[in-house]
Amino acid sequence: MAKFASVEDYLNSLESPKQETLRAVLDSILKQFPEAELKLAWNVPQVQIQGKYVFGVNAFKNHLALAPWSEAVMAEFAPRLAGYETTKGLIRIPVDWDVDEHLIGDMISARKAELGI
Repeated sequence: MAKFASVEDYLNSLESPKQETLRAVLDSILKQFPEAELKLAWNVPQVQIQGKYVFGVNAFKNHLALAPWSEAVMAEFAPRLAGYETTKGLIRIPVDWDVDEHLIGDMISARKAELGI
C-alpha cells in the first residue's frame, strides 16, 4: 500500500465511486462539525475534534469502512446499524453508499459526549 502525504492524496488514490462516497462522508462531517479537523493517521483519513479521534474512514476492495472509535457507540447504535455488516469497531458500507448524514452526525455526537468534548 502506498504511503500518503495527506487526506487529499489518499482520496485522490481511490477509484470511482469510492472516492466520491468517502468525500461525501467527510464533507458531511465537516458541514455538521465545523470544528472538526481531517488528519491522516495510520495512512487513512481520520476526524479529530479538540485533538481527539471521533471518526475514521477507509476504503477496501469491495466496501468502505466507517469507524466511530468506540465500541460503546457501536453498541448504542446497533439497532440503527442492523442493515449493515459491523464489527465491534466499524461499519462496512457499500462503495456507492447513499450517505446517511443523520447517522454519521449522531454517532459523532455520541462519541463527543463519551469523550466529554
